[in-house]
This record gives sequence, C-alpha cells and structure tokens, in this order.
Amino acid sequence: MYAVIVTGGKQYRVMEGETIRVEKLETEAGKEIKFDQILMLGDGEGVKLGDALKGATVSATVKSHGRADKVRIIKFRRRKHHMKRMGHRQHYTEIEITGISGGDKH
Repeated sequence: MYAVIVTGGKQYRVMEGETIRVEKLETEAGKEIKFDQILMLGDGEGVKLGDALKGATVSATVKSHGRADKVRIIKFRRRKHHMKRMGHRQHYTEIEITGISGGDKH
C-alpha cells in the first residue's frame, strides 16, 4: 500500500517502512507525527481519491534533523566588474513511515 501526502508545500509518494527527507518539521527526534492531508491511497486492487480518503492518515516517526549539502549561487554581470557569490543549506527532517490507514469504506 502507498499514499501521496502533502507536507512543506511538496507532495511525496510514501510506503510503509520507507525513510524520506521532508522540509523541516518542528518536532523532536523520536516523536511520532501524523499526516492527515492525503491526496491518494493505492494498493494492489485500485486507487482511492477524493471523498473516499476522509479519515485516512499516515503515521511516521521523526528520525533526525539536518541540513542538506550547500548549493552555491553566483551572480555575474559581464563587463561590469561585478560578481556576487552566495550559498544556501536547506534544513530537513528525516522521517520513517510507520503506518498507512485507509479512509472510510463506501
């Protein structure tokens, strides 16, 4: 069984037992969190969308927090004697999906 969840403005396709990195969540490491904003549930029989997902949740455990590799940004104006160098490291939270519960049965 898999689900498509929304967190941090992005969509993730997750399966039970999978470990993923999402945008930083304000939760301590080791705590359990639940995602209730689910777009789709799928299993071997078919796919559930829309009203069939009422009450569906995905539970996960926060494993760790961290910062991604540095992204280097260079702004350069030719013939103007101007160059600006910047860098950015994005914060992330690593979570492990522990369970996917389906919505109401119709």
